[in-house]
Formats: sequence, structure tokens, C-alpha cells
Amino acid sequence: MSEHPTVTAVAALAAELLDEAAGRQARRTARTLVSGNALRSTLIALLAESELAEHDSPPAGTLHVLGGTVLLRTPSRQWELAEGDLATLPPERHSVYALTDATLLLTVALH
Repeated sequence: MSEHPTVTAVAALAAELLDEAAGRQARRTARTLVSGNALRSTLIALLAESELAEHDSPPAGTLHVLGGTVLLRTPSRQWELAEGDLATLPPERHSVYALTDATLLLTVALH
């Protein structure tokens, strides 16, 4: 085991990813920050009006909005999440739509 934790300057990286997203056709980008046997944390940048299309839900997970505003959508409901909000992922297919430029920290259980 490492004696020192891995430390990421999340705010600086989030700004960098938003800049990267501006140069991509999909208007989004992501970087995995932590990946282990039990969990994965991914920093996601979405420009306004871009979307993570509907996809299956992991066994468990959270979505932490670091900046901006997004809609977390399922086929039957939606939640507006703003900077500072932390939501558990619904246990069904869902999508994320950016109302404004947004940065998110997605943490999922792998088992």
C-alpha cells in the first residue's frame, strides 16, 4: 500500500476539462481520477446543452455537482441538480443533461 494518498487538484482539472470539452464535437469530456477493485471516481465536464445519453445504472453510485446545473433524468422522473448537490444514482436507466456548463464527480461501485 502506498504511504501517500493520491491527491488531485479537482477544481483546476475541472476547468481544464471544460476547456477540452469546447474542442470536442460531443461538447463533453471526462477523466478517471480513482479506479480500484471496489469503486471508480470520474470527473466529467459537460458544456451547456450537452448530454450523457441514457445508460444503465451501476450497482451503486453518486453524482456530485461541482459546478453548474444539470438534469438527472430517468424515463419517469427528473431532478435538477446544482453546484454542491450530491445525488444517489437512480437504480434504473438514466441520462444527464447540462443546463449550463457543468462539472460533475461521478463515483460508482464496481461490484
